Amino acid sequence: MSDPTLMSLVEASDAVTAKKISARELTEACLSKADRMQPMLNCFISLDAEGALAEADAADAALARGDAPGLLHGVPLAHKDMYYRAGKVSTCGSKIRKDFVPDHTATVLERLAAAGAVHMGGLNMSEFAVGPFGHNEHWGHCHNPWNPDHVTGGSSSGSGSSVGGRVVFGALGSDTGGSIRLPAACCGLVGMKGTQTRVSRYGVMGLSFSLDNVGPLTRTVRDNARMMGIVAGADPKDLTASAVPVDDYEAATIDAEVKGLRIAVPSNYYYDGASDDVKALMKASLEAFERLGAEVVTVEVLDHEKLADLAIALRGPEGAVLHQAWMRDCPEDYGAQVKARLEPGLAISGTEYVTSQQIRPQITKRFVDTVFANADVFHAPTINIPVPSIEESDVKASPNFPAVIAGMTHCTRPINYLGLPSLSVPAGFTDNGLPASFQLIGRPFAEALLYRVASAYEVETGLLDAAPS
Repeated sequence: MSDPTLMSLVEASDAVTAKKISARELTEACLSKADRMQPMLNCFISLDAEGALAEADAADAALARGDAPGLLHGVPLAHKDMYYRAGKVSTCGSKIRKDFVPDHTATVLERLAAAGAVHMGGLNMSEFAVGPFGHNEHWGHCHNPWNPDHVTGGSSSGSGSSVGGRVVFGALGSDTGGSIRLPAACCGLVGMKGTQTRVSRYGVMGLSFSLDNVGPLTRTVRDNARMMGIVAGADPKDLTASAVPVDDYEAATIDAEVKGLRIAVPSNYYYDGASDDVKALMKASLEAFERLGAEVVTVEVLDHEKLADLAIALRGPEGAVLHQAWMRDCPEDYGAQVKARLEPGLAISGTEYVTSQQIRPQITKRFVDTVFANADVFHAPTINIPVPSIEESDVKASPNFPAVIAGMTHCTRPINYLGLPSLSVPAGFTDNGLPASFQLIGRPFAEALLYRVASAYEVETGLLDAAPS
């Protein structure tokens, strides 16, 4: 096996289970890749080589005993450094929590470990998960594996960079305004923001209780479906985690067909300010679906000019509540842009917050009724501009930074407010040589359908076979 790190997650799991490669050998290959790539990508905050090898040896010993392998048996993963592991430092990408050691472990990490995954370390991220580009003034900026002068997308920057750079086979991110889908799009990956409450958030650093989501970034659709199927579902430790049964996501990706399905595309909002090369790639992706027998229909989306403000009316106060003591006691320990984005939450009125909560169900219903009356899924760009460079996007707390951020999250933030599932899928490359992606959005708890549609596209186009050189 020339370079085992180039396998997909499913291929790696199958290879370990079939004893074509040991979990130790696979983990050693990933650790070696991490050592080589870290100076360029800066994707890790902490790399636990000793712990990863011990877990790999345990996975090999279990196979030798004849134990039934898990779905991720011996597969090295790493996660955004905001997923708590009891007794291990979790920095949350911040100076404030650089020595924070939680006393409990996130449910999602426990589920991945029970499936046999090997934990390699904590990944870089935007400070406190605030920032759509992936910049971090404390731990250094993360870099895009396709071109290190460009952003990874944030706030799950290390998740995008490490998986995109073929260092690990999958990673968890978090998504409050696009922070799974943005790095997936920038780094040429598949990223799932599930239905609000689909995945437990127990043991995960919060930013906005009403908008936060947990989900995976992977190289292929099937990889993503497997990880999502493991982490999704009810959790007695998190009473907000939905008890709606979890579909067999991975089964939905096998021999997937879309013939007869209707795909809605927006006539307004999502293409505002879009570049010509992104428009061309979106058109090509829709043509691929038409070749597969799907029908493309056009819809006008309602209320979208309001949704960013409504989402901010939720995120602002909720984030301020979590950070108010630190903002009072050690404001100098925040990065400039992070501080500038958190402080306004203190000034949002209770009336604005409650109103945003109260009208949310009606607006979501109106979107669902309008879009899905004559369609099965909704298709839109994930980011409607080419991936920007680090230099042009590192505006910190300049007067223009809200507009720059709004441009990056234009297509993702509304879906967080609506609470709907959204899967980001690679669609090719823009004129600057960086990846572009579309997102497939569905009704509540329609994740299996999104995986089915994306898998058919993946097979038709072969675009997900591309990897950085």
